[in-house]
Amino acid sequence: MKSCKLVGLRAMEIIDVPVPSLRTDSDVLIRVERVGVCGSDVHYYSDGRIGSQIVEYPWTIGHEGAGVVAEVGSAVGKVKIGDRIAFDPAMPCGACEQCLIGRPHTCLNLKFLGCPQQVEGCLAEYLVLPERSCLPIPEAMTMEEAAMVEPLSIAVYGASLYSGLNGATVGIFGCGPIGLCLLQAVKSMGAGRVYVTDKIDARLEIARACGADWTGNPDRQDIVQDMAKSAGVQLDVVFECCGQQDAMDATLPVLKPGGELSIIGIPEPNRVSFDINLLRRKEIRIQNVRRQNDCMGLALEMIADGRVRAKSMITHRFPFAKTGEAFDLVSNYRDGVVKAMIEF
Repeated sequence: MKSCKLVGLRAMEIIDVPVPSLRTDSDVLIRVERVGVCGSDVHYYSDGRIGSQIVEYPWTIGHEGAGVVAEVGSAVGKVKIGDRIAFDPAMPCGACEQCLIGRPHTCLNLKFLGCPQQVEGCLAEYLVLPERSCLPIPEAMTMEEAAMVEPLSIAVYGASLYSGLNGATVGIFGCGPIGLCLLQAVKSMGAGRVYVTDKIDARLEIARACGADWTGNPDRQDIVQDMAKSAGVQLDVVFECCGQQDAMDATLPVLKPGGELSIIGIPEPNRVSFDINLLRRKEIRIQNVRRQNDCMGLALEMIADGRVRAKSMITHRFPFAKTGEAFDLVSNYRDGVVKAMIEF
């Protein structure tokens, strides 16, 4: 089969490798059909690392995807050959202290698809995953929509960590794929007015179409001042979805005392800073969001029943042979890109 591997910084090659074999009787062989380009994949492409997770070349990335079951182990009963599935890229051990207290997403022995030195990713024609990572999709759901289930699950999890969401005034700073997923998720979960920022106008247009009550571009306006004029009050919660220091700087002034800052975006540097005087005086709570925790099923339902319009976020499509072009586009934020999808 063919696999697209990172071979250096901003360098990818499609090479021939053996089709993976089932390792256990609960494994499933999947013929990959769609893979979404995620921001974390782009970190590995552009920087060769996320924090301590450093790529050793060659390496296959990719973790948002959907495909068709091609072979199953003898103990598999949840899916069968020919089933169309979305896949959960997280493979927790199920036995460590974190797993046992209901936090498999922070499993001490977690293996994650495409994560350096863990499990090679899904930018390949075939992939083996454990049965528990396979989510059958409804007949009416497209493969593109199925590949959006994983990023939506992160947004759903992030939203679920804020207990006062019903009727809340919400800010979303950065409306790339996760930000747009979050916008639709919080709206469907009962949020009040939602204020969205991004530096790319094309993304703001999609945000308005997806229900944003106010949008602003920090490159062309004073976000803090203009948001305050529009909202009339300070925000209950802000979800930081782009990992940029200037976005984090703007969160504290717009939050009300006792408000919450939820950090979902992945910053490039290992350290970020906050105005401690403002943070302390307002008694702002900070919540970090690590991937998702048991939200894939709900995310799938939200796409299937139309609460989230997954296709609205897919702006570019590339054949597998042009995966490198897709990563170059996304990494450079060109052409109004939101979500690039790889087609097999």
